[in-house]
Amino acid sequence: MATPRHLLLLLALALAPLLAVAAAEGAAEEGPRGRRLLVLLDDLAVRSSHSAFFGSLQARGFDLDFRLADDPKLSLHRYGQYLYDGLVLFAPSTPRFGGSVDQNAVLEFIDAGHDMILAADSSASDLIRGIATECGVDFDEDPEAMVVDHINYAVTDVDGDHTLIAGDDLIQSDVILGSKKIEAPVLFRGIGHAVNPSNNLVLKVLSASPSAYSANPKTKLASPPSLTGSAISLVSVMQARNNARVLVSGSLDLFSNRFLKSGVQKAGSKKRYERAGNEQFVTETSKWVFHERGHLKAVNVKHHKVGETNEPGMYRINDDLEYSVEIYEWSGTSWKPYVADDVQLQFFMMSPYVLKTMSTDKKGLYSISFKVPDVYGVFQFKVEYQRLGYTGLSFTKQIPVRPYRHNEYERFITSAYPYYTASFSSMGAFFIFSFVYLYHK
Repeated sequence: MATPRHLLLLLALALAPLLAVAAAEGAAEEGPRGRRLLVLLDDLAVRSSHSAFFGSLQARGFDLDFRLADDPKLSLHRYGQYLYDGLVLFAPSTPRFGGSVDQNAVLEFIDAGHDMILAADSSASDLIRGIATECGVDFDEDPEAMVVDHINYAVTDVDGDHTLIAGDDLIQSDVILGSKKIEAPVLFRGIGHAVNPSNNLVLKVLSASPSAYSANPKTKLASPPSLTGSAISLVSVMQARNNARVLVSGSLDLFSNRFLKSGVQKAGSKKRYERAGNEQFVTETSKWVFHERGHLKAVNVKHHKVGETNEPGMYRINDDLEYSVEIYEWSGTSWKPYVADDVQLQFFMMSPYVLKTMSTDKKGLYSISFKVPDVYGVFQFKVEYQRLGYTGLSFTKQIPVRPYRHNEYERFITSAYPYYTASFSSMGAFFIFSFVYLYHK
């Protein structure tokens, strides 16, 4: 007679396939990144002063763990597994992190493919500056320096030192800033940084105007400032080669409730906006940083001979073949077909023998047909797709290409007719020569 324990075991075995199918269907709708974020703060008061930004993250389904930067129990991983999927570093003045977290731990966190938002200000410590430098941006070396602009500043009731910038020099990228244009200027008060123009992994998202400069606003300039004009980046983003994303801002106030809810009027302009562009700006850029937009995946990579469906183990020279792949983009809630006209395929051996742009059916399927080159060896189907703001796609598949077998050639090859003619004419000439030599007196 079966015991209750045996009955429970049989029931679990019977339900296992159904649970596996349900889990697979649920995973198909999950995003490309996890939803748990660690928020490190200098002071827990920042949780209240920046609650609107944190609330927008929570409304989008993120689970925020607020901790002080010097918490002695702080840790990013445990038992070889990372505890968080992203990091929000709003602790500009912290000289060191608590627990097992340090600069190398943060960089290893990014190297493992995780994302980060870093906000600094004029009190930025060497630790925060060092992390930013490793992410491709260099803050002004002068610890007292701030971005000053005597032309493109925000109008206030009190005429200040013009460190409250009304920035509107934004990157032209819908994937980073969203398809809806940011009309109002973005309020910024903080420090500027420089981006190496040869570093193609770092992009300036919000740049200073040509009239801006970086210096101590409380003292007179004794020498020309090191950072001037549009070379100053106010907010930059970096997408690493492992597709980890980082946002670096020189202003912590950029994310504050005061800046998100404040109106703005740019100096020299009569138009006043009821809301600055900060709320839209930080929301859209955070969507990009945490892979809610601009994340691509490739599935169902296939290749076969024309007229067939099975994938062969090798091809023969001059075979006609078809190659296809499906590419999708994460929209924030589900995977949608990615539509573009610049996805290319390489048929590669030491160098590309075939390089063609694939056609799309506008539903995510990209395909191409071509003839295998008249060269045998080990080739690769290679797709390397890099586009501004999108995660990179790079995948290859190796396939050998063989020559014709001896019984696969045509009986008479058209290009060999001159050789056939020479052979038969040589035999005929030898016959005539022999006949004349033997029988002619």
